[in-house]
Amino acid sequence: MSNQAALNRVWTETLIEELYRQGVRHVCIAPGSRSTPLTLEAVAHPALTIHTHFDERGLGFLALGLAKSSDSAVAVIVTSGTAVANLLPAVAETALTKEKLILLTSDRPVELVGCGANQAIAQNGLFSQHVTQTVNLPSPTTQIPLSWLLTTIDQAFAHCRQSGGAIHVNCPFPEPLYGGEDKSPYAEYLRSVADWQQSQSVYVNHYLQADADYQSMIDSLALGEKKGVIVVGNTNLTVAQRAKALAEKLGWPVLLDPQTGLGGDWQHYDIWLQNSIASDTLSQANFVLQVEARLVSKRLNAWLKKQVSPNCRYLLLTEQLERLNPDHLSLTHCQVKVERWLQQALAAKAISQHDGWGNALTQWSQKVIDCLPQRDCLSEFDIAQTLNELPADTNLFLGNSLIVRLADMISNASGMNTFSNRGASGIDGLVATASGVQRGNQRSTVLYLGDTSLLYDLNSLALFTHTQAPCVIVVANNDGGAIFDMLPVPQQQKQQCYQMPHGYHFEHAAAQFGLHYVNPETAEQLQSQLSAHLKAGKGTLLIEVRTPAQDVTTMIRQLGSAITAVTLDAE
Repeated sequence: MSNQAALNRVWTETLIEELYRQGVRHVCIAPGSRSTPLTLEAVAHPALTIHTHFDERGLGFLALGLAKSSDSAVAVIVTSGTAVANLLPAVAETALTKEKLILLTSDRPVELVGCGANQAIAQNGLFSQHVTQTVNLPSPTTQIPLSWLLTTIDQAFAHCRQSGGAIHVNCPFPEPLYGGEDKSPYAEYLRSVADWQQSQSVYVNHYLQADADYQSMIDSLALGEKKGVIVVGNTNLTVAQRAKALAEKLGWPVLLDPQTGLGGDWQHYDIWLQNSIASDTLSQANFVLQVEARLVSKRLNAWLKKQVSPNCRYLLLTEQLERLNPDHLSLTHCQVKVERWLQQALAAKAISQHDGWGNALTQWSQKVIDCLPQRDCLSEFDIAQTLNELPADTNLFLGNSLIVRLADMISNASGMNTFSNRGASGIDGLVATASGVQRGNQRSTVLYLGDTSLLYDLNSLALFTHTQAPCVIVVANNDGGAIFDMLPVPQQQKQQCYQMPHGYHFEHAAAQFGLHYVNPETAEQLQSQLSAHLKAGKGTLLIEVRTPAQDVTTMIRQLGSAITAVTLDAE
């Protein structure tokens, strides 16, 4: 006699075990009935860490953060219907930034789709091109061997390892969904994969091509003969440190994106590139080596667009082959293991013929700090400068909109693990992603974001309720989208349709979710409260910095005008 509930569990037990053997260690689960076979088998697995959230949109971003900081694939389990659609924002982000998510979406069986059945939508292909692989499973049946299920999952992982991004596994489960714990009626069916069950290996091993030897490529570049500059985009701290070391060896300037968590003597370039003297000095370069992409600075991108020419070669190193060339410049794009490439370049014997050619530009970095406008009241500039004082063993998560731009303009971090959602650059899911980052490596985490971003993801403050490590959420509350003051939006509609002032404060939100709360009034208070909590606090502190709506954009314009007017000799 058929026992569909038990057969559902046999399939999901096999599926979950193979995910574990493929490297999945974290599973994020939202509540739902149709997902019961997946949920119960994931919880029953002794080696998986389970994370839960009542909001599927936040759950997707939680998984994204876990994947970022653990550098491994993370599984997500949701029920059918709009629960699946709510994962799309996080999936769109990972399609661009290549973290590995395994989306286990429960579904109605095919006979209940398109016929008016409750909570049934067309889920096949829902994520379109935003996923690397789509696996539309049939409903569990003994007519299909479990070996097919295993080879299907292993093949999807092979593609994921090569290309990154998410795998969508759509799982239609017929009822009954409960009461399938006794799997003994399917002992014979399971016997076909008995050898796999008794082993610890994946069913099908796929081997990627061994790392290449990049030495001949590096030698052909003759880096020592070049008057070069190294630009470092969105990458991890280790890669950024290797790139900086290579710049030091060659005696070249190095421009480090704030997403690297690493600063240097040429930082604040987003501001000093506005000065024609400084920009012209940097333009003496005849070679640009860019390590990874997705630069925050629009001015640096504009300089690259102007600089790249037959007289200045442009080499881009990335892990993936996607076209990361928004201005469609003529360049050499090398898909490599970036850290390995940099290590070999550091080991190469190259005597620089232009050692220190860009050292005069370092005075511009200090000049930006000297030109900072002064205010009697607390400002977003004060928030950005607290990044410089964060402990090295802290996770830094940079939200989108103003804070990541301010970090680019005036911060100079000394080296910490830094994370962001700068693929799609949305403001949704920032709190949830930061929580996932924290859970992935169990470090103290500081999240900087704006008030609209926090309002968007307010539910996800629940993910920080029970955090034991000292964490801080710093929200700049300038009553809406102050960034639109910097854009040429129509004045008549600016406030109503762009800035959308809300008039809300976050003290009661912190209380609702069991977080500590402070509202500093001076830069000194902000820094001391942030440092004290990271040093000796427990749980999560929400720091709300209230600033006048248009103050920060006025200060940015003042800083730009001041640096543009500087006539300091940079030669």
